[in-house]
Amino acid sequence: MSEALIKPQTIEAPQLQLTTLYPQSQQLSPQQFKRISTFMEKTTGIKLPESKRSMIQARLANRLKVLNFENYSQYIDFVFSSQEHATEEITMMIDLLTTNLTHFFREQTHFDFMQQSVLPSLVKDGISKPEIWSAGCSSGEEPYTLSIVMREFMKNNPGQFSDYSILATDISTRILSKAIDALYPIDTVEKLPYSIKKQYFLKSKDPNKPFAKPKAEVRNKVKFERLNFMDSAYRIQPKKNIIFCRNVLIYFDKPTQLEVIGKLIDCLVPGGFLFLGHSETIFGSNFPVKTVSTTVFQKTKEY
Repeated sequence: MSEALIKPQTIEAPQLQLTTLYPQSQQLSPQQFKRISTFMEKTTGIKLPESKRSMIQARLANRLKVLNFENYSQYIDFVFSSQEHATEEITMMIDLLTTNLTHFFREQTHFDFMQQSVLPSLVKDGISKPEIWSAGCSSGEEPYTLSIVMREFMKNNPGQFSDYSILATDISTRILSKAIDALYPIDTVEKLPYSIKKQYFLKSKDPNKPFAKPKAEVRNKVKFERLNFMDSAYRIQPKKNIIFCRNVLIYFDKPTQLEVIGKLIDCLVPGGFLFLGHSETIFGSNFPVKTVSTTVFQKTKEY
């Protein structure tokens, strides 16, 4: 996906009580919520409990205005119809209902383990250009962090790697647009070490727009594409030495989690490493991997 990606219109609305904001005729009914939540789980694997009904209503409220619909019944009938532009609206709806939360160097121990153990292991195996995948990349902080980690390792270990490549994927075109723009509020980098900020980030000069942006040398190594974890197979080539898929599987039920993990492992080269979130696990499965650290797994080389 290139930087020319068309950015869909979005709305981020606060979660409010249904009865205080909307008249009864304009509320999302339990039946309508069920139709949307069932579609989301079937299409994206994401489970939306009843407690999310007010959130869904708030996030879709602006779409009713944009499309000149009087109520959610009209909107839902359109979305799930064969009318012109209905498919585009489904993509818009998925974008709006996809939750994205991340920050730079989230779960620092993973990046420490990557630098101290995983990358030296790849060097030992004769890998000259690591192929890395940030699966479920959200607004880009994780893949840009990975790029910084690679540049730090190469700076401190000259000649070990000739280059590296990072693929970053997400289901939301809205969030991918944000990741490609790579403009972040200045407070998102304030707690990073000064040496990292100075070496790898640019700061806006306009005091009224205090943004930080990863430098071109960091951004240019990251390629963004849209991918749905519910696809029957991930056409990821070449296969990867490192895959990060963290804090995504918690939105799926257990069978879907295992299905996604199996497809991720298929995208690893033998000896490659899979990083999951600290609340995620694959215990009880028969995948061809071994645990090498907390929620870090290595694909068996014989597989």
